[in-house]
Amino acid sequence: MLYLDKFFFGIYPYIVLTIFLVGSLIRFEQEQYSWKSESSQILYNGHLRLGNILFHVGILGLFFGHLGGLLTPVVVWDTLGVSHSAKQVFAMSLGGIMGVCCLVGLLLLIYRRFAIDRINANSSWRDKFLLIWLLATLLLGLSTIFVSAHHLDGHEMVRLMTWAQHIVTGRGDASDYISGASIIFKCHLFMGMSVFAIFPFTRLVHVFSGFASVFYLGRVWQLVRPR
Repeated sequence: MLYLDKFFFGIYPYIVLTIFLVGSLIRFEQEQYSWKSESSQILYNGHLRLGNILFHVGILGLFFGHLGGLLTPVVVWDTLGVSHSAKQVFAMSLGGIMGVCCLVGLLLLIYRRFAIDRINANSSWRDKFLLIWLLATLLLGLSTIFVSAHHLDGHEMVRLMTWAQHIVTGRGDASDYISGASIIFKCHLFMGMSVFAIFPFTRLVHVFSGFASVFYLGRVWQLVRPR
């Protein structure tokens, strides 16, 4: 198990990061016309708006929640006077709300993708694989809430934070902080990291375009005049 932990939680994150960065650059360079969300609204509009809104609100909340929760140094929370137990309860509550929101939206999108014949026929195996992978990752993430509920001292949460921060700073002992974690956490971490590995090969690349659209706020208005 120590060797597996070393690979999956000490080496694999950097493999994923390399695939994510290099793959995205190659995709943008070689297949720019495929750099889009490939909306299926024209094929069937039902459940799309509700599913899309719930899914995007939920997944963005989870992404930034994980980002801030894992990468904010423990000393910051200690300085602010936030106990490890309180932070864990807050993370469980907010993660649960965002997770359920994302789950309902994702299930609606999966229903559209698999149950509506026109959409199903025009969907690639990558579209279907991505939705199933996200669903499995999300269900594992929600399952960690029940695991965390049995130990509210925040100790395991601190270990996960330390692991993430050691990975980001390139320290070789990162996997040591995962070795004693619950298998549910390990599976969720593996599935979550792997999302970034499959990112360049799916429609997820349109996320970059979404973040880039912020720059349009500072652009000069385009004036269109009739002849």
